[in-house]
Amino acid sequence: MATNVDPIELAPLSPDEFLLWQNLGRLVHCPPRALEGYTSRSSLTMTECAVLLPLSDAPGHRMHMSALAAAASLTPSRITRVVDGLGKHDMVRKGRHGQDGRGSEATLTGAGLHAMRAASPAQLASARHRVLDRIPEHPPVCHRVRPWVCAGRSTSP
Repeated sequence: MATNVDPIELAPLSPDEFLLWQNLGRLVHCPPRALEGYTSRSSLTMTECAVLLPLSDAPGHRMHMSALAAAASLTPSRITRVVDGLGKHDMVRKGRHGQDGRGSEATLTGAGLHAMRAASPAQLASARHRVLDRIPEHPPVCHRVRPWVCAGRSTSP
């Protein structure tokens, strides 16, 4: 059975587009690998820090789970697993959303704030040493590209 596929979708990548795509893949995978050795010895993983940081900045240190997932660039199922894991260590509490009772919200505890603040200086120093110091002096454009790339991102697993 033939399918109607837009020919634009089938257009091959130009050499420059292919190189950009290939390097984007490397950019996505290399920094976490470079930091894995450090984070395995740290009290918090990169993912846990990505969850705790927006909670620490949120009013009342609480966020709706869907907003937290978006802020941490995680899927709904992944944010649930991470928050549940942090909850086992009393770093985050999960409960029903206070205003509408629908959905769940996560609240950063004092222990979670303390753990994040304790891990942050060493993790940022490791990020500088293992990743940022290796980038040429031209400012990276990743922060300008991310909104375009992530704008169409599906939140389904």
